[in-house]
Amino acid sequence: MESAGQAAEGYSAVFFMEGSQVAREMRASEFGAFLDGYVGLSDLAETEVRAVLVELSDDLLVQALVFFRIWFDEEGRADSHWNVPIEALAGRGAKGPDMGGGAIRLVCRSQCPDPQYKEDLWDPDMTPGNNHFQAIRKAVEANNLKFRKIEPVQEENIPVLSAQAEDSADPEESAAAANRSRLAQLIREQRLRIKTLQSVHRDSLSDIQREHRLEMQGLRSEMANLEQKYERQRLSNEQLKKRLSERNEQYLTMQEQMVSSGEGKQQDDASVDAELVLLREQLERRQRELELRNDMIVALEQEIHELRHREPAENSILDHLKRQSVFLVAYQPGVGHVTLPFKDIETYFNNPTAYAAERCGMNEPAYREWLEHYENPVCKHEGKGGKFCEEPILRISQPAEFRPGIDDRCEKHRD
Repeated sequence: MESAGQAAEGYSAVFFMEGSQVAREMRASEFGAFLDGYVGLSDLAETEVRAVLVELSDDLLVQALVFFRIWFDEEGRADSHWNVPIEALAGRGAKGPDMGGGAIRLVCRSQCPDPQYKEDLWDPDMTPGNNHFQAIRKAVEANNLKFRKIEPVQEENIPVLSAQAEDSADPEESAAAANRSRLAQLIREQRLRIKTLQSVHRDSLSDIQREHRLEMQGLRSEMANLEQKYERQRLSNEQLKKRLSERNEQYLTMQEQMVSSGEGKQQDDASVDAELVLLREQLERRQRELELRNDMIVALEQEIHELRHREPAENSILDHLKRQSVFLVAYQPGVGHVTLPFKDIETYFNNPTAYAAERCGMNEPAYREWLEHYENPVCKHEGKGGKFCEEPILRISQPAEFRPGIDDRCEKHRD
């Protein structure tokens, strides 16, 4: 880092941003001490900070801004591997908004002169009420770092009368030039805002897709657990039915033995009646257990049905997808980019290949055969010893136009 003192072209400072506000200010030399590891910031331990390099003129007008990220470790020290040349980037920045001293030099993620440092930068927010440029301008005007403001020397204007001077003083021409300048500045600012909004949209879409994948994985895991639980209950119920059937057979056998046996009937009546009562009690208990298990199976089936058909929670990812305020786009060879309707999301994630085949009007085996040719367009003729020809051939890009045995053969093996 350069010295924090006044350089030939002005001053340098580093602002740490929190939301849309400047949370901390320091001179460039102080920031250099953090980079050298001499001091740390305990309140920033294990935190990625959004910072801005601010270059000022002698009269404290913003000349250049570089929006960069930096990580602080568990001891609050700046990442020792961080090596973004923010001062050099500031000198190469493209034109940005006018912050009082003309168009500034701006470097951010959407406007980076060196692509290798793009991921170490971030885009400012230009939304009214959350405008980072306005927050930085207010902090510069407050001058909490106590930079000494040097007013520019006013050169004495000596009027010279000439015909050319009179012609150049045309007020309409001056006004037109000023309007063109303002219009050009406004166009630059709007283009910058569009770029930053596109970057924010890409990041937001990536986050939504990641959250959706996690949510879908959680739902699939929950359904798998319920199905396992249902299967265990079903097997237990079948075992119970089997045991109950065996008990019934034993009971019927005993009844037949009692009817066929005439000897000693009176002596054994008491013991037979007692055993019959015991068997009836066991039978009733088993019947109640069977009914309970049947109720549990019905409840589990209902729960699985509700999980499969329940409405997504309000403001959840699936809710946005269903209301089509957010679209899920998938890509499959032969189909291209497909916007998935909410009702097709589960079908697609269960078998993307079958979904793509259906969109192409093909069955899945035929689509897979074309896909193998599309990904590796070589001759599939099998010669002696089980070896394939593998001569490069022309790729058929449309699944419906692919003819197995013809389009996946070279000229030599088509006949």
